[in-house]
Order: sequence, then structure tokens, then C-alpha cells
Amino acid sequence: MNGDNGARLEPRIFAAVITPHRSLGSTGFLILMLCIGALSFACGIMFLLIGAWPVFGFLGLDVLLIYIAFRANFRAASAYEEVTVTASELTVRKVSHHGKVREWTLNPLWVRLDRIVHDEFGIERLFLVSRGRRLSIAGFLSPDEKASFAQALSAALGEARRGPTRTMLN
Repeated sequence: MNGDNGARLEPRIFAAVITPHRSLGSTGFLILMLCIGALSFACGIMFLLIGAWPVFGFLGLDVLLIYIAFRANFRAASAYEEVTVTASELTVRKVSHHGKVREWTLNPLWVRLDRIVHDEFGIERLFLVSRGRRLSIAGFLSPDEKASFAQALSAALGEARRGPTRTMLN
């Protein structure tokens, strides 16, 4: 089957989108900034009343710097990785938080999944190895999530190596 771009469309064996984990949402961020701002303002008023007025400005600067740091963190959270496996291709697409896209297409028959494992913590890094080159993947995931991802990706690579599967009709 051909798509608009002339490429052959194959059924996906595996597809995953990996994003950085952020535990603080926009509502939590607003509440945190309001609390920090109120605390800083109250402390600033106290210093203002005892005559140490320059401290008031520095406390405001602290709130601004915390805000800028969190905004940069939220911007970095827009990065992601897409990993797709079909019978003939393994595609890794990495999109940075700046929108820069890098894409690799590998043959699943020649790809090996390599792991760096720490005895106490589990899987620290995952690599796709093909033709002597290593591509780091799933860097956003925790060790347990990397183990689960590695197991699913290994199963998909195994299925791709076995060839197209036959579907049973009801």
C-alpha cells in the first residue's frame, strides 16, 4: 500500500513516545509561585520595617529567578522520543525542546538492544547497536521504566526478525 509520499505503509509492531516526567503541573506551579511570592513579600516587608530595605528587592529577585528556572524546566519537558518498529524498519525520532528533529532508520534484523545495568539501581542506559554504532534511547525513563521498555522493544525486534505475522480472520 502506498501513501501520499510513495512510501510503503507497514503495520506497526511497536510504537512508543517517550517524554520527560514532570511531577508539577501548571496548577501546582501557580500555587507554588503564589506561596513563594507571598512568603517572600512577607519577609521583605519585615526587612523593610526594620530598615533593611535593599533585602526587599533581593527577595523579589529570588522569586523572579525561581520563576525563570521553572519556566526553563517546563520548556525542556517538551522534548520527546518516538520509537517505531515495523517488519522492515526501526525508526527513532528525537525532538529537542527547541524543536530540532533528528531521525534514525535502522534495519531491525541488524539491531541489538544493549543495556548498561547497575547492580543496585537497575538499567541505567539503553542503546540500539547497529553496524558498530550506538544510539542512546529512552534517556527520560526511570530504571524500572527502562526495563519494561527494553522488554517490549526486544519482543518487537524479535517479532520483526521472525517476519510478517499472519492474522486470523473471524
